[in-house]
Amino acid sequence: MKISALGTGLVSLTNRVFKFHPSFERFLSYSCNISIGRDPKTIATALSLSENTKSLILGAQVHGHMCKLGFDYDTFSMNNLLKMYCRCGFMCEGFKVFEEMPQRNVVSWSLITSSLSKNGEFELCLESFLEMMRDGLMPTEFAFGSVMKACADVEAYGFGSGVHCLSWKIGMEQNVFVGGSTLSMYARLGDITSAELVFEWMEKVDVGCWNAMIGGYTNCGLSLEALSAVSLLNSEGIKMDNFTIVSAVKACSLIQDLDSGKELHGFILRRGLISTAAMNALMDMYLISDRKNSVLKIFNSMQTRDIISWNTVFGGSSNEKEIVDLFGKFVIEGMKPNHITFSVLFRQCGVLLDSRLGFQFFSLAVHLGCLDETRVLSSIISMFSQFGLMEMVHSVFDSLVFKPVSAWNQFILAYSLNSFEMEAFRTFSSLLRYGVVANEYTFSIIIETACKFENPWMCRQLHCASLKAGFGSHKYVSCSLIKCYILIGSLESSFEIFNQLEIVDMATYGAVISTLVHQNHMYEAIMFLNILMESGKKPDEFTFGSILNGCSSRAAYHQTKAIHSLVEKMGFGFHVHVASAIIDAYAKCGDIGSAQGAFEQSCQSNDVIVYNSMMMAYAHHGLACEAIQTFEKMRIAKVQPSQASFVSVISACRHMGLVEQGRSLFQTMKSDYNMTPSRDNYGCLVDMLSRNGFLYDARYIIESMPFSPWPAILRSLLSGCRIYGNVELGQWTAEKLLSLAPQNLATHVLLSKVYSEGNSWEDAANIRKEMTDRGVLKDPGYSRVEI
Repeated sequence: MKISALGTGLVSLTNRVFKFHPSFERFLSYSCNISIGRDPKTIATALSLSENTKSLILGAQVHGHMCKLGFDYDTFSMNNLLKMYCRCGFMCEGFKVFEEMPQRNVVSWSLITSSLSKNGEFELCLESFLEMMRDGLMPTEFAFGSVMKACADVEAYGFGSGVHCLSWKIGMEQNVFVGGSTLSMYARLGDITSAELVFEWMEKVDVGCWNAMIGGYTNCGLSLEALSAVSLLNSEGIKMDNFTIVSAVKACSLIQDLDSGKELHGFILRRGLISTAAMNALMDMYLISDRKNSVLKIFNSMQTRDIISWNTVFGGSSNEKEIVDLFGKFVIEGMKPNHITFSVLFRQCGVLLDSRLGFQFFSLAVHLGCLDETRVLSSIISMFSQFGLMEMVHSVFDSLVFKPVSAWNQFILAYSLNSFEMEAFRTFSSLLRYGVVANEYTFSIIIETACKFENPWMCRQLHCASLKAGFGSHKYVSCSLIKCYILIGSLESSFEIFNQLEIVDMATYGAVISTLVHQNHMYEAIMFLNILMESGKKPDEFTFGSILNGCSSRAAYHQTKAIHSLVEKMGFGFHVHVASAIIDAYAKCGDIGSAQGAFEQSCQSNDVIVYNSMMMAYAHHGLACEAIQTFEKMRIAKVQPSQASFVSVISACRHMGLVEQGRSLFQTMKSDYNMTPSRDNYGCLVDMLSRNGFLYDARYIIESMPFSPWPAILRSLLSGCRIYGNVELGQWTAEKLLSLAPQNLATHVLLSKVYSEGNSWEDAANIRKEMTDRGVLKDPGYSRVEI
């Protein structure tokens, strides 16, 4: 189709369907004068107006008028028309104009190349760049910038290097825009060395070049280098812009350098560099550092909030009431949830084990048609798996028309989390059978699943498979392999893999130390803590939490005091997870006074985790009144209790025989806090009733609860039957228990004792004989104390 025919068609359509735009009517009045009507500047002004107003109607009218006046052969006017269509987002129309231009110059090519890059058509952008070169035209700095961005987005390192050489050949390497685009391309592709060389060769650098370098360091995980670059930029008197601030805050987040982050926060406030993007970055930093109060404080102070602001604050929500209140405000402000919003909300519901709220958001996502995004479906699978609803997990996974590897990963993880390890391996086999290419996360998940078997052969087989697939040196896979080898007792193999890692981050150190503690290798765990600190890294709260958990499990009082001193020295005393671990460690070492001191120091954070730890400490020491008083303190401080809070306080009532208080607290969950009791809550209630002789009440709870009974809750009732000599109920309980775990030693021993307490000596002897026939042996008990 000719340009004139296309223009005539557009004008005809416009005249039939739309009224003339008022600005266009003014343009037509100018056009009555022949000299002005044929002036390219007038055309350019009208096109600029349509571009600024994003009005396709006005642009189409101008286009038609251009065709009538013969401007379809004027390259200057056609470039302006091309720019209008591209800037308004109508790439198809822009591409038609470009294809039908009689003559194209370097501006035409630069416009189409830039527009293709901005609209995500990266491969077409590279092709147009090559076509421009074939036409014998030298690219402008804007064409260079666009093609460098496209190279980074499609990971075309070779193409980008060639374009870089071209910029040297035609003498544009010192152009600030070209240099900044080049070093940004290298940094985004992970070649930070080449980016540094480009930066050093540039004679003149502006804030854009500094931003590219700082952003490159941050994206490559080199946060310390990024912060050093920010400091150098500031010392040279270059004014930081919004991108600089955001990159610097992100660097602090990556290494969890809260002190530097707070300094940046103060700098932003002092210099008046407050922006939505900067505040979002600060909220994310405080969220990663578990400073949820700071997140809410920043959020409430923001004058303008975007969807990223809301998604971040949703991620910091710690209970159902907070999520519901925030979502209500979100809707009132006219915001619409996107796929990231739902992903965050589903993740929070899963963490909080709040199935009721999770189903409500699931219904909303279905209503809004947001289930076509893979990330959302993966988060739904993860949430339902945390609820233990494997039927729903199956249903969601089977509904996927296209099953990407990320969905397979979540499906395998769901089986693993719910202790269906063999199903996880069958799903992994199905993934390979269907030709889906497993990635590093797939191998990491299946190796973590294999850890539960503690099978050396299985561990080595998966190690070989990961090496064959090319993921043997990947951080996540290596970390999982180290844990697996520690669990099977092959410390030498785990240390060998650790030593082969080029970069060891805090997550890897944390995972290794946690696994060593779990396997009672405390000496090696302390050794790794020393290696971590000698390398110049600062242990994070999870590392300290793991070490303290090891101290508490061993009742190692002196080690607890030493680690507590180190925690205080490094400024982690107020972190809720560390404070909780300190309270637990002192309580298990028998020093309830030091546990109280740690609680008083950290309870100002008003975090439910700290309160839960203190209540559980009182429960273990039989101090039921103090536990109930702490629960009341929590309510007065308006701290929303969690399901774990009720486990702690009902446990205290259980130890002291305060049955009515325990029952009342259990009912409070539903009546006052609208919470659905978890399996742990039911287990604690049944144990309290069984210990105190309310055996048939305990049986009623088991039969009426929304879960199928599991071995631990039935053993609680069976233990109560032994204490109170109820042979009939003991037999009923034992039958159910043996149907679930026929080889379980504790069940046989408890049933034998039930018969003995009820003077049914013959039945007791039969149980003992049955144990011998089945090969069920009772291990002798033992105790361990620190000397």
